Amino acid sequence: MRTGTKQIINGVKAAVAACVMLFAVNLPVLYAGTKQDGTSKTETEKIRVVTSIVPLSFFVKQIGGEHVDVTVMVPPGANPHTYDPTPGQMVALGSARMFVKAGSGIEFELDWMKKFKALNPRMVVCDASRDYRSRTMQEHGGDEHLHGRIDPHFWLSPRNGILIANNIEHCLATLDPQHKSEYAENRRILEVRLEELSGEIMQKLARMKNRAFMVFHPAWGYFADEFNLKQIAAEKEGKELTPKTMQQVIGQAKKYDIKVVFVSPAFSSLQAETIAREIGGVIQPVDPLSGDYIDNLRQAAEAFVASMQ
Repeated sequence: MRTGTKQIINGVKAAVAACVMLFAVNLPVLYAGTKQDGTSKTETEKIRVVTSIVPLSFFVKQIGGEHVDVTVMVPPGANPHTYDPTPGQMVALGSARMFVKAGSGIEFELDWMKKFKALNPRMVVCDASRDYRSRTMQEHGGDEHLHGRIDPHFWLSPRNGILIANNIEHCLATLDPQHKSEYAENRRILEVRLEELSGEIMQKLARMKNRAFMVFHPAWGYFADEFNLKQIAAEKEGKELTPKTMQQVIGQAKKYDIKVVFVSPAFSSLQAETIAREIGGVIQPVDPLSGDYIDNLRQAAEAFVASMQ
């Protein structure tokens, strides 16, 4: 595990072991109201869905509508690269019928998915990134230091949002074919909204000549790729910047006449503030983990546009 005290980690591990034993005994009771094909015996029973991160819950709610009850593992404000679930979350996971994972390499999922499946073997795991086109991380200024590490932040692009919607619709329809047509219609409506959002952002950027923006945490690469922007990322794999790297990043900011360093609320902004002081600029938050998906991307686009003018 990456964070927390040794006592907390041991407590979580003990909870996992206890929950596995508990639900191994009681799974028949938990699923007594479920048919063998996974469909509910009653129309009013909601499908309990757990998502790894907040943005995925937006898609489940939009597509599942009144037929789903959604909870999130990594709560708002927490860091999905380092978060450890609480014992209470592990217990609640035992009655979930579907888990929606990003599937793109988020450390939280890499650390915990096997434990989640051991706790609840009958839970369907829906991969939101199925069939997506991955990109590699490009850090320390964007011009150099190209790494082979896959960028996990694929959801921060309206085009990938459409793919997520399709994947979640497929998973819900398979689990609950009785409401298949509703899920398809909800997905279609959401897809229209995402296409409109993409067009709106494209129009905002149409006349921009300076298309580079700086972020401390490299979360906005897929967004930048979709809209032909240049993300200049300061951070490398979650590690603090060395003095040498700091100077490289400051040099990149000056090269592109950047005056804003965008920061993620879940990460420390101390080094970003240092960069901002050195370039005579400011820091500004943009949230890669907002649950208000469409409005959040719209606001982020407006912030990037303002910083590039």
